[in-house]
Amino acid sequence: MFRTSPPRFALACLALWVVQLVLSLLLAWHWWTLSSSSMQWVLAMQIVTGVLLGLLILIQLPRALQWRPRRNPRPSAELQAERQRIARELHDNIGSQLINTMVLLDPQVPAQSQALRALEQCMLDLRLVVDSMDSGTDSLIDRLARLRHRMQPVLDRRGINMAWHVQPASDADILDAVRAQHMVAIVQEALSNVLQHAQATQVTVRLSHSQDGEQGRWQLDICDNGRGVSQASMAARAPSSGFGLEGMHARARQIGAVLELMRPDEGGTCIRVVLPDSSGPHPMHPEQHSSSSLLDGG
Repeated sequence: MFRTSPPRFALACLALWVVQLVLSLLLAWHWWTLSSSSMQWVLAMQIVTGVLLGLLILIQLPRALQWRPRRNPRPSAELQAERQRIARELHDNIGSQLINTMVLLDPQVPAQSQALRALEQCMLDLRLVVDSMDSGTDSLIDRLARLRHRMQPVLDRRGINMAWHVQPASDADILDAVRAQHMVAIVQEALSNVLQHAQATQVTVRLSHSQDGEQGRWQLDICDNGRGVSQASMAARAPSSGFGLEGMHARARQIGAVLELMRPDEGGTCIRVVLPDSSGPHPMHPEQHSSSSLLDGG
């Protein structure tokens, strides 16, 4: 208990010091007149050292009371070095091989154009994997910014305009690394769907944090103007549907979020993720809100 809670440890030390000081004063008061001068000197030194020890505890007490557990566990130096080594090997070896292969293909030839798009998607996935390995302690906003940096050129080449509306977060709103990674993975999967299936010309990514009474929450929307998802795929959430819906739902459930798949009246597809703050009193459970998903025909 004390090992993982410095404030409790500091308060326990302070309490023991107070008890020890009281006992020392009582003993000194009782034995002072009955002791020799040398014993009186020892008693005086015991009281002085006790007071000094208490002052040291009091100096450290405010810092100990302000201690809070880290939101993101800090990986060891060895683990960080190994991640960087693997990321470098992936980027330098596999990445260069993909680029060399892409250069050999002619985008004007239909068969080669399809292969070029597949290799481009592989290259994008590789870069995103490398980024995720090198961003263990990054915030949600930083992770999304890195994802945008990777996705924007690919979307531009496909003629898809991306509107980006990400609200900066305060220190109190920062998510832990695990939940931030799952949120970014959902955005990545949704944008990948837009690239591969939606036939869209516009996609909007919107992230905001709001306060509803004592319960704060994140809301993430990824909306496109493409051909939309069929009602059967929306209802089935099947992995074979080609949209990765089951994976996104699984990630949302894992972090206590609610994921809704909607078809706006103007067409296209909108994925909404609502994630309560970890500091909230009662985080929403996805099973409690599954009936609220907008799966009507529209």
